Parts: sequence; structure tokens; C-alpha cells
Amino acid sequence: MHGRRSKTTAFDCVTFDCYGTLIDWREGIGDAFVQAAREDGVTLAAGRVLDAYAAVEPAVQAERYRTYRDVLTIAAQRTAERVGWRIDADRASFLPASLPRWRPFADVNPGLAALHRGGYRLGILSNVDDDLLRETLSHFRVPFDLIVTAEQVRAYKPAHAHFLAARQRIGPARWLHAAQSYFHDVVPARELEIPVAWVNRLGERPAGGARPDAVVRDVAGLVEWMG
Repeated sequence: MHGRRSKTTAFDCVTFDCYGTLIDWREGIGDAFVQAAREDGVTLAAGRVLDAYAAVEPAVQAERYRTYRDVLTIAAQRTAERVGWRIDADRASFLPASLPRWRPFADVNPGLAALHRGGYRLGILSNVDDDLLRETLSHFRVPFDLIVTAEQVRAYKPAHAHFLAARQRIGPARWLHAAQSYFHDVVPARELEIPVAWVNRLGERPAGGARPDAVVRDVAGLVEWMG
């Protein structure tokens, strides 16, 4: 343990989804598309790109296991076609190349630091490759005790593999998962009876019957809820 936890806490370990929860993937993807298209003389609206990408990426992940670098490349190519920018696979590699530059939300590092000081073990369960996540970890100011990636489990959330691997590694410790995606994280966590906090950054409504243990606006809200 890293310090003294609040005596009111019900948890020992908190795991997070990374992209969308800790890292502002919408800004990262939107900026990457707009800048790369501009280099080709094409003007794109980030909002339209993000709407298209949100539909494309889960479909690519569901086809079969690929590295996340390949998922990003294929999803970029298909998204670009949807929004009227025709590119080949080599050009679509701009998206995975941009990932190390995607930045944390402003609330993330202060919130993670507060949890770390409180003695919580911290972890990440992410639909990503190990090498890409290593690049992202440089943006955070605290260490993570547990890392589970798609590359390690050869599957993408909302499949259960991340959660089952984390459960095995965490053991009997009291565990809370926190994530922005209702589809990728809240639903499978509840299916496995894992306590989950929905970091509902976009103010969305539940898209199904799964109910999280808490709904918070951001990581600062999570810290407040945990006391």
C-alpha cells in the first residue's frame, strides 16, 4: 500500500479504462484526423469524424483479434471513407502514430494522485497494445500496480477477458472498476458482478439494463464519491 486509505472506503484497488476515461481520446482522434486531412488538402469537421469513428471501431474490433495498432489503422481508413476522404492503409497509419500525443483530461492526474496518496492500488484495463500503452503511461504522474491490455488477453472489451485476468491478478482485494464507456466497461463489469463506477463524461443515458454502483462526472468526482 502507498499510504493511509479513508476509513470509509469499501475498496482496496481501483482499475480504470484508459482511453476515454483517463485520456481524452475524442480530442486526440479528432485532432489527428483534422490535421492529417489538412495535409492532403481536405477539410474535415472533428465532430463528424468522431461520430463516424464511434460506429466503425467497435465493428473492427468485433471482426477478429488484431493488434490495436491495426485496429486504429483500419478504423481510420474506414472512417475517412465515410466522411469523404479516401486514403490507403499506409496513409491511415497517421492515427496510431498520433496516440502517444493524446493527453489526459485535466482532472486525471490530480485525481489519481489523491487515490495514490490514499493507499489505493491502481490499475488499467485497456483495449490497446502494450507498446502503445507504454507511450501513454508517460503522461501520468503515479505508478500503476496492474496493467491488462488487449494484447495480453487477445480480446477487446466488452468481452470478459480483461476483467477475468484482472480478477485473477487482484485476488481477494476489494476491487472497483471505473470507466467512461457504458458499452465496453459498465455492461461487462456488471455481468461479472464487479463493482463499477461510470465516469459519465459525456452525460449519456444508460443504453441497457446494467446499473453502475456510482455515476460520476470525472475522476475528481470519483475521488469525492470514494470519500
